[in-house]
Amino acid sequence: MKRLLLCLWLLLAGAAQAGTVCSDKPLQLRELRQALQLAERSWQALEDSGAELALIARVGQDLSAYGLRYSHMGIVWRDHPDGRWTVVHALNACGTARSDLYNEGLGNFFLDDMFAWETLILIPAPADQARLAAYLAQARARQLHEARYNMLAFPFARDYQNSNQWVLETYASAVSPAPLDTRAAAQGWLRAAGFRPITVEIPALSRLGARLTRANISFDDQPFGQRMAGHIDTVSVESLVRFVRQRDAQARQIVLRLPAG
Repeated sequence: MKRLLLCLWLLLAGAAQAGTVCSDKPLQLRELRQALQLAERSWQALEDSGAELALIARVGQDLSAYGLRYSHMGIVWRDHPDGRWTVVHALNACGTARSDLYNEGLGNFFLDDMFAWETLILIPAPADQARLAAYLAQARARQLHEARYNMLAFPFARDYQNSNQWVLETYASAVSPAPLDTRAAAQGWLRAAGFRPITVEIPALSRLGARLTRANISFDDQPFGQRMAGHIDTVSVESLVRFVRQRDAQARQIVLRLPAG
């Protein structure tokens, strides 16, 4: 336990400040302790699972108004060159409409002003794990990354991309029977395979306010009729998990949470 916490602390100390919230609030010791505790439990669950790779989600925001629990997902890879159980994910730079791909330890993954200390780990079938690991090892996932970030990006357009959408498109490209080397090809496969996004209801005034005050929210990639009706389709963690479990009968799900308080 002490050795693991030391390793996690070193990962935290050397990590880039990617994904940190737009806040000047100093880090609290309690937050660090809980991030490390959830990281340790996640590490142990992944070790015990025998998995090579999994999808991992966190509760970074309160999305209950939209019927959602988890806000952000990444890919956690056991044999990553940067260290065992490194998370690969797309992160929006604070206050901007840009994102990039980052490799982070589990401790840093959970150190993001969490709304709740809870994680969902989705373990695909072994064959799909191997395909995803090989895909990441070849560095092909970067070619599917779109730096123009939009929190509510439309799932079947290429104007923008949100973090969960990058995971979904990477998953599609890795597990599809034929190679998919473009976002258009990945989205075409996802549509044909039955992926269904979540629809968020956002009134016109709320859309206007978000567009004027948030650099990382846009609506112009949504189909015009849906946009005017306030029906905004996007990729959520829940829609991604639902799709994987529908097509993969062997997928396993683990939910870990720390006690409140």
